[in-house]
Amino acid sequence: MTMNWSQKNVWLLVGFILIGIFIVVFTTNDQRFYHEPIAKINTVKKVSSTKVEDEFNNVDYQTVQQLTATILNGEHKGEKVSIQNTYSKSQAMDQKYRQGDQVFLTQMKKHDGKLTASIKGYKRDTVVAFLGWLVVFVLIMSMGRAGFFALISVIINTILFVVAIFLDLRMQGNNIILLFSCLAVIFVFISLMLILGISKKMLATFAATVIGTLLATLIGILVLNMTHNKDVYYESMEYVTQVPRSLFIIEIILGALGAIMDEATDIVATLFELKELDPNVSRGQLFMAGRNIGRSIMGPLVNVLFLIFIADTFTSTLLYLKNGNSWGYTFNMNMSLGMVQSLISGIGIVLTVPVVSLFGALLLGRRDSNN
Repeated sequence: MTMNWSQKNVWLLVGFILIGIFIVVFTTNDQRFYHEPIAKINTVKKVSSTKVEDEFNNVDYQTVQQLTATILNGEHKGEKVSIQNTYSKSQAMDQKYRQGDQVFLTQMKKHDGKLTASIKGYKRDTVVAFLGWLVVFVLIMSMGRAGFFALISVIINTILFVVAIFLDLRMQGNNIILLFSCLAVIFVFISLMLILGISKKMLATFAATVIGTLLATLIGILVLNMTHNKDVYYESMEYVTQVPRSLFIIEIILGALGAIMDEATDIVATLFELKELDPNVSRGQLFMAGRNIGRSIMGPLVNVLFLIFIADTFTSTLLYLKNGNSWGYTFNMNMSLGMVQSLISGIGIVLTVPVVSLFGALLLGRRDSNN
């Protein structure tokens, strides 16, 4: 019996739902696979709440909780444990716990037959696993085969990124720009090959993405060198153990890559649609069409980069300002590098428009409409 499209999708939906249920049930009850002690909170009692204020007149409230929990694994499995937890209203560096939460324990002690411990943090594997399942579910159900290959490309690129980090650590930061530049090219090739296949569309997008990213990076490096890195505060990069300027250039490359590839893919896909509608369209017409498409999507893409930059620095900016720092100091130490990176990525977006339009026109501006 031949199964039609809708039946296949019904079975696929049922399969995904069953897998999701299994993931939630398994991760909720997988405590035996952990070496660290895990407990489930049974009761929560509020002991006290104290108002605190610092020298900058920032006001917060600290609350002490008395928790009782049951240990779910290890040698003390099944035993009750008493836990005292202190959290602030802002919960910036601590956490409020509720009945039913599963938590990791540390500093377990037994005194006069009573077991006490401190909380190390939430057991979050159920939430993480469910979100991962949800991403796969939405990709496959909404995009089908294309979503599956997009997922595969993300997995492969993640593995390659981890490998590149290990190589960088082994080489102690030597040739780090070359290493991650090659990685960026591989990222683009694998992503486009899996999603678009080996075709003219893929080749045009690949060439435009690589060239656009290269031009943006070179312009950024040139401007930094000409200005002698003036007012670029590399020391504001946190936890840097290698040459910060090299790491910043890598951030520029990887940051611009995604937006430029998105733009190039949109323009090339539209040019291919135009070619299918009118096989006799000329190269000049395709080039102008690509430029017009680029102008319409260039603004939103630049704004996306800016909003990502704002979102990334929002909380730390508030922290700087709330602790008595000026706007100038806050911008220099918290926002300047992100702003420079966004500007260079924006340059790459602008330069990619004529590049991808040119490649699309050269590949498609003839009667043959085959990919």
